[in-house]
Amino acid sequence: MILTKTNLQKLQSNQLKDLAEFIVTENFKHHSNNALPEDYRNDVNSIYKEEINFYRNSKIYVSRDDSNQISGAIRLLRWNLMDVLPIEKIFGIDPIAAIPGSTVKGIYHIGRFAIKKEVKDIQLFKQLMVCAIAPICEHEDNVAFAEIDSKLLRILNLLGIETTVIGDSIMYLGSETIPVLMTSKGLTIFYNKNKHLVGDFLEKPVKPYILPESVVFGRSTFTTL
Repeated sequence: MILTKTNLQKLQSNQLKDLAEFIVTENFKHHSNNALPEDYRNDVNSIYKEEINFYRNSKIYVSRDDSNQISGAIRLLRWNLMDVLPIEKIFGIDPIAAIPGSTVKGIYHIGRFAIKKEVKDIQLFKQLMVCAIAPICEHEDNVAFAEIDSKLLRILNLLGIETTVIGDSIMYLGSETIPVLMTSKGLTIFYNKNKHLVGDFLEKPVKPYILPESVVFGRSTFTTL
């Protein structure tokens, strides 16, 4: 067991290849006894291309160990209502139809959450989650989607993070993966309890991107407050 000395950083665009490599290799290390499939590079390239496309609207947080290697990562994307989210690409779920109610302030996607297999540090786990959910907790009508490994989902629920399963699980990157929806309300208790773990690392809140006054998607209408 390795207890890591955490060093949180925001990942730059020229480091996205490292992120993709880390995400894929760690997922298979955790769930496939360190066995990488012959075509795992296809997954690396797919994730890399997707994150390049998302980067403009994303915040990617990593922790590096003493040798400057990534020991943990997570990405928060603020959806621009145009890009195809993984929830739709992988599961065929319409994000708009999956949101209950008719009013939303911001729609986010949490992804690329992975921690090095050798690292057993619950504090790092919590730090990365706090970084990702901080913007979501800024307004009570924010929501977030995620595709979460079944074991990780149980841990999140035990830590007090409320999730709603919105579809059937599939095998993805070597593990059973479940699509979920999270709300600001369901994240705030965890955030307030653990935000001290990141100290002043997080930047001051910026003026949020405002959705159009009325955006209609089929049977649901979303308005800003």
